Amino acid sequence: MAKNNLSYFRRIVFSSLFLLFTTLTSANIFAQTAASEEDAEKYIENIYLFLTSEIALQRGEVAAAYQTLLNLARSTKDPRIAQRAMEIALQAKSPKSSLDAAKLWDELTPPTDNTSKEVYITLLLINQLWSDAVEPTVKFLRYESTKKRDEFLKQVLPLFNKADDQDEALLAFSKIVGDLKPLSKDKEVLFLYALGQEKAGNFEKMEAALQSILKENPNDANALNALGYSYADRNIRLTDALYLINKANQINPNNPFILDSLGWVNYRLGNNELALQYLQDSFNQLNEAEVGAHLGEVLFKSGKELEADLVWRKAESINANNSTLKETLRRLRPTWLKPVVFDSTKARKWDGRFSVKINDAKSQDGGSGAFTLNRVDLVDDLEIRSPIGTSIAKIRIKPGSASLEQNGKVVNAIDADQLMAQTLGLPIPARGLTEWLSGFPRAGSQSTLKRNTVGQVEEIVQDSWTLKYTWSNDNKIQKLHMNRSDRGKEIDIRLIFDLIND
Repeated sequence: MAKNNLSYFRRIVFSSLFLLFTTLTSANIFAQTAASEEDAEKYIENIYLFLTSEIALQRGEVAAAYQTLLNLARSTKDPRIAQRAMEIALQAKSPKSSLDAAKLWDELTPPTDNTSKEVYITLLLINQLWSDAVEPTVKFLRYESTKKRDEFLKQVLPLFNKADDQDEALLAFSKIVGDLKPLSKDKEVLFLYALGQEKAGNFEKMEAALQSILKENPNDANALNALGYSYADRNIRLTDALYLINKANQINPNNPFILDSLGWVNYRLGNNELALQYLQDSFNQLNEAEVGAHLGEVLFKSGKELEADLVWRKAESINANNSTLKETLRRLRPTWLKPVVFDSTKARKWDGRFSVKINDAKSQDGGSGAFTLNRVDLVDDLEIRSPIGTSIAKIRIKPGSASLEQNGKVVNAIDADQLMAQTLGLPIPARGLTEWLSGFPRAGSQSTLKRNTVGQVEEIVQDSWTLKYTWSNDNKIQKLHMNRSDRGKEIDIRLIFDLIND
């Protein structure tokens, strides 16, 4: 009797909520007709959950509203609810959560609806998941007209141009454009495609694209400079390279990118003094790691090794992840105490203790415990333990995905940092932690790096984190202090290492 009364009460409450819901909104989110009493209860319960999420949003409980809608979209298979979850995440300025919701929205949307696909692709690019964006972008654009393809590609061009990992972004863009037939004739699209083909080592395709631009406009300074620099960098056709870059400089004088190319081609021709003038001028204007790599090499080859080291260290403080800088240091500074390229295939293990403090204007929070981090075959396994040794969670991080196991339940996500924060409430940067503990910037975003007098990494600044290192004399990490300010909160993490096997 009590159970029947409870069921009756629930129907009355849910019916009241349904009336309130239909009064508050004219959007018919749940359009299906209930075929039975059980279906009716489920139908009204779904409305209750939708309304609950909206109330949570009004109260400022954005995370709860988002998660409720995301779960509801999965259970109802309704793309409009996933779209609403994505909109909430966008308003909260959370691109990773927006991406998760957009992916679900696209999966639930009929294949003929392109709106969700365009939004999903754009969010992949905003999250800088360049390789993941290639296949869906090609599928999306394959049957569009050349005009619409170019319009979309030019719309997202700024995202590629501002990428933290320029090499990966250029490779992805060139793969997208190259897979679409016929090849675009738009000069902006072709230019970025050419740069990507050069990164891929497809020099014939790169040259063909740049020559196509120059055929239409022989005075395109960017194309002239790119083609000339490519010759100089490969140490071929140096006379042609000098002609092309000089012409670009006449059209656009004192451009720092062109000055870098002028310096580099003169270095290849053996004109070191002239090369130094151009490169120093470029580095003063541009302050980019690649120019610093070039300037340092010319100084080094001119017998000015101490000056070269200073320039290279400044370049590392601009962007230690720059591929040209890494390659230059590997060739010319192999005796530096730590290697300059992270070996991601090497097995490693760390054991230690951690403490976390989170301070804001109103409160102070935190915790402490122990951890073990293992790296085997590009997979990181991180175990977080309580101060008495009880396992709190196990996190497995693979390229492009992460999973967290806690109390027998497994949660999956694209980003390990977000997974840690949402599931454990700990703002611990799990993604790329292996690189950081090894004294390297983690791949995929710009970083700055400082070394001490013996060449050990002293500080890395990356992804809003400042990392300060303490090393032993035999180059083993002893302590790592991590600090970050995030929306009015000061996050302070300290790691002390008991065992290092790297």
